[in-house]
Formats: sequence, structure tokens, C-alpha cells
Amino acid sequence: MGFENKVVLITGAGSGIGEATAKLFAKEGADVVVVDINEDRAHNTGDQCKEYGKRVCVIPADISKPEDVEKVMKKTIDRFGKLDVLVNNAAILAAVKILDGSILKSFDNLVNTNLRSVVHFTTLAAPHLVETKGCIINTSSVGSVSVRSGPLFSSYCAIKAAVDSFTKSSALELGEVGVRVNAVNPGPVRTNFLNDSGVPIQWDHFAAATVLNRCCQPNEVANLIVYLASEKAVGITGACYLIDNGQSIK
Repeated sequence: MGFENKVVLITGAGSGIGEATAKLFAKEGADVVVVDINEDRAHNTGDQCKEYGKRVCVIPADISKPEDVEKVMKKTIDRFGKLDVLVNNAAILAAVKILDGSILKSFDNLVNTNLRSVVHFTTLAAPHLVETKGCIINTSSVGSVSVRSGPLFSSYCAIKAAVDSFTKSSALELGEVGVRVNAVNPGPVRTNFLNDSGVPIQWDHFAAATVLNRCCQPNEVANLIVYLASEKAVGITGACYLIDNGQSIK
């Protein structure tokens, strides 16, 4: 899809959607910046991307920390001298109820990783994307438009709704200087997300809540991300694309 000589930065690229996205961009010819809090996973993704013969920069980082976000951007520009695509994909999940009494701590942790980092990366990347007429894709969630997953995820859903809103408002501003901003909103995707988050629910539970009675595979979401970053989507900005097997309408 024409990513030769393009530089793509993907957060949360050590596994799941981020890993699939990094590998697909590399396959399509892009130089890839692999960012993940898990160093082993990050290097594993990086090694797979290198199999396509492209330049790869692996940066272990905790993007909930402002200094790590700044480190990632500095290393990216120092290494490649530019940025064409930013994929704000990294996220965490927490299952907690309001009546548990601990929701504020959980909420703050989710905000720092799932929302603040998106705003911070966008702020730092924007000047470079203006130069390349690049684009941003944010990974949101079906939870931003539907809370049918249950009360355990009220904070997560609220924050993903904020990601959608920020996607649209930043698209409005940055579109004036030639930068497109979109989001993908996956439903259930079979990754290690639930296990990593310590959520005692199986993916089949979420599959049953969809019209198609299935969960996506990571590569399905990666295909949509890469499409939105390509010239084929040159007229698309400020959009939030559901890929949820019909969960939002069931």
C-alpha cells in the first residue's frame, strides 16, 4: 500500500494488535518503531519485522510516564529524522466496580496509559507529521459507544470515549495542516489483553455478545489500521471505525 521510506511508530507493539500492526507495516515496506513496556516482547516483534528487511527501532518504554513518551519521540527522530505515521495503540484494562471503593486509583492508571499518552504523543508528533503530511491512528474500543461489556469496565469505556472525542477534535485542528487523524474501535480481539490485565473472563464470553458470535484476530484490526494510514484512505479523517463483529448493535 505504498509505505516504502515511511517511518511508523506503534505503541503497545509487543503483542496483540500492536504486534500484528508493526509486522504488517514492515511487510508493506515501512521502517518501524516498536514501543512496548515489555522489553522481551518488543524485541521479539522487532526481530519479526526485520525479517522483511526494513529498518527497525525497538524502544522499551512505559508510556504512562511523560519522560518515557519524550524518550520515544526523541529516539525516533534521532534515528530516522522524521515520522510519517503514529499509531497510539497501547492500553491497559482494569475490572473494578464503583462500589468497590478503589475505582479512582484504577481510573488514574487507565487515564495515564490509555488517554494521557495519546494526547502527549500527538502533541510531540504533530510538528513532524505536519512536515511529512502524515497521519495518526488511535486504537479505541467498541466500549466507547457501548457499555454492554458490563459494569466492571466503566472507567475503561469512559476513557475510550474520550479517545474518540480527542481523535475528532485533533482531526479538526490538524486537518488544516494536512494531517489526518482516525481511530479504530475493536470489539473483542483474541490477544493476551485479558490475561495481562488479570481480568477473570474468557474471550468466548465476549464473543457471545456479538452478532457474528466471534472475536477478531489481531491481523484483522491491523489491516484496518494500515488501510487508514495509506493513500487509499486519503479522504478519511475524524472517523472512528468499528470492527466489533456487530457487538455495538446487539
